[in-house]
Amino acid sequence: MDIEFQKRLLATFQDETREHLAAISAGLLALEKGAGPENRQEILEAVFREAHSLKGAARAVNMGGIESLSHALESVFAAFRRQEIILSPPLFDLLHRATDTIDKLLHADETERDAAGRFAVRELVASLEQALKVVPAVLPPPAPASTVEPPAGDHRPGPPAEKAPPPDTIRISAGKLAALLTQAEEMLTAKQAALQRALELVEITATLAAWEKEWRRVRPALRKLRKSQQARAGHAVTAGADAGPADKLLQFCDWSHDAVKVLEHKLRALVKAEASDRHLLGGMVDTLVDDLKNVLMLPSGTVMVGLPKMVRDLARERGKEVELILTGEDIEIDKRILEEMKPPLIHLVRNCVDHGIEKPEERQRRNKPATGLISITVSLKDSNLAEIIVTDDGAGIDTGRVLAAAVRKGIVPQDSADRMEREDLLGLVFSSGFSTAPLITDISGRGLGLAIVREKVEKLGGTVTVASEPHNGTTFRMILPLTLSTCRGVLVGVGEQTFIVPAAGVERVARIDKAALKTVENRDTIVLNGEALSYVRLADCLLIARKEKPDYDNGLIPLLVIGSGASRIAFGVDAILDEQEVLVKSLGPQLSRVRNIAGASILGSGRVAAILHPGDLVKTAVKGASAPIAAVYQPEAAEAVRRSVLVVEDSITARILLKNILETAGYRTITAVDGIDALTQLKTNEIDLVVSDVDMPRMNGFDLAVKIRASREFADLPVVLVTSLDSREDRERGIDVGANAYIVKSSFDQSNLLDVIKRLI
Repeated sequence: MDIEFQKRLLATFQDETREHLAAISAGLLALEKGAGPENRQEILEAVFREAHSLKGAARAVNMGGIESLSHALESVFAAFRRQEIILSPPLFDLLHRATDTIDKLLHADETERDAAGRFAVRELVASLEQALKVVPAVLPPPAPASTVEPPAGDHRPGPPAEKAPPPDTIRISAGKLAALLTQAEEMLTAKQAALQRALELVEITATLAAWEKEWRRVRPALRKLRKSQQARAGHAVTAGADAGPADKLLQFCDWSHDAVKVLEHKLRALVKAEASDRHLLGGMVDTLVDDLKNVLMLPSGTVMVGLPKMVRDLARERGKEVELILTGEDIEIDKRILEEMKPPLIHLVRNCVDHGIEKPEERQRRNKPATGLISITVSLKDSNLAEIIVTDDGAGIDTGRVLAAAVRKGIVPQDSADRMEREDLLGLVFSSGFSTAPLITDISGRGLGLAIVREKVEKLGGTVTVASEPHNGTTFRMILPLTLSTCRGVLVGVGEQTFIVPAAGVERVARIDKAALKTVENRDTIVLNGEALSYVRLADCLLIARKEKPDYDNGLIPLLVIGSGASRIAFGVDAILDEQEVLVKSLGPQLSRVRNIAGASILGSGRVAAILHPGDLVKTAVKGASAPIAAVYQPEAAEAVRRSVLVVEDSITARILLKNILETAGYRTITAVDGIDALTQLKTNEIDLVVSDVDMPRMNGFDLAVKIRASREFADLPVVLVTSLDSREDRERGIDVGANAYIVKSSFDQSNLLDVIKRLI
């Protein structure tokens, strides 16, 4: 066969096999839970047909190992149907092992299938054949006649009838559909541009209306002037005679009035036609985008297919009894979001089994059922948002252990530990490197999982919170957009710039009187609905100049309330401009992770507006809250200091990015392309600190640091290494050469760099 055709056939087989395995696993779990006699026979029929179809598909692509296992499974299921063997926990374990092995063979390369794979298949096939020889001591009553296998020599039925596909369906790559959706969403910019043109036409119409009003005001004066001119002439101007200057001016005014009236008539017709065209274009764009979104929307249950079996296996391994309940599996969410959310969901469920649910004897001591419950509920929060709730009825989160671990790891200072509220303590579980597990295992203990959960959710423009009560369980609540490429955004004015804040991250928009702004412990604070919230100027978080005297409406300050975890901050802005659907554009690989910025969008006016990251804004505000108001960055104060920083970087893009970050923060910045150039700059300029890449031609960053430390003149000069080298050996070498700080580019954000520089100089 043609090689390309083989590849396509294999890809189709892999998709088909995953569907068959999911159906078989679901059937086994239902049987294991104790399905009734009627349902049991129906389930056995279904899994038998799935195994038979899988065997035929494996034979078509020459997957001998999968074919053998499928045939063995088929024989066991046929024996189940004939009630020749009985269901038992060891047999269920064996069947689950067989499906797991098929899944491993499906993803294994040819070498793995030929070596260890053959041995595993032979062992499993032999075990399944042995299970067929075990005759039950007491046979259950015979099944209804319609479901009993006919007593023929060959127990294998003929091939099942193929499920005819719907007549108007085709198989198409999801990648192609995603590309089409992206192109369709680009048309949203054209729709917004059409709206902007409509606003401009409205402004022109208003200008003409103002002209008409002014014309009516001066018309009596023109009439008097015309009568005065006629009286002065004493007679009518004879035909062909030259008109005087005043007559020419009056004639021009009459002609101008007529011309403007014609323009006004044409403009009204144009506005009417434009409104019709805009309505038609908007409807077509919205319909096209919505239809393509619906094509890429998948039931949320597709991401939960493997969770019941995973819970079953983990619970047996940990000696626990756990039941998983899934609700809202039919709620449709963007395929791209579901793919991103699969690892967080897996981690949360594993955490529930490992940390949350207690062992049966412990649950019984607490008057709980021996079987623990984990539930995943998916629901629509509104037309643009989905809510995913993961709950268990286990031991809950011990905030005492959380606080002790946070203090031990230096996440929380000892002197402020006693003042922390329960909500703040629960929020600590999302900190990177945080774990209360006494031992690192293959499931938990590394302190990375929940940090990754929050990072994934916030990367998608959502929020995640946790609530827990001792001995009553834990609940993780995630709010996510239904689709990825577009979002509903609140447009705000800050200084001379326009920013977009995703509406999913905004709890409310409000305006407060300036008198309501209070200072508590040297911090700006407001009270909304009886709750005290920290108040932060968005301009300060973004390190841009404030307006000297913002033009607030009647002295009312507009603000946004944004929450992340247990923290809720009121961000003051200069103006709330609008709320609209915007197309999210990435900033490219060079700016893949810029603090406070999630992307960009093109407004209808053609201007580019940055889309802010709500989670980052809250983190930036919380960090800023640890310093008094007077210490918040002010451009004038930074300008007075003007510390000098030498940036050593061979990449022009990275060099420009670092230079822009530092100059925006008020530092005088000098650049060098490698270590040798940096030594020259040190001799000719007054430098307060060096920020250097490591991997550079001629002289790398490590060697530059050695040279600086060996020099009497620059031995105490702070050196910060910013590099993509993140191995333990590279970090240790950075310490050995005398670097004061070592920042890895993969986790780089401008606040980290500025905080390090501020501490060093």
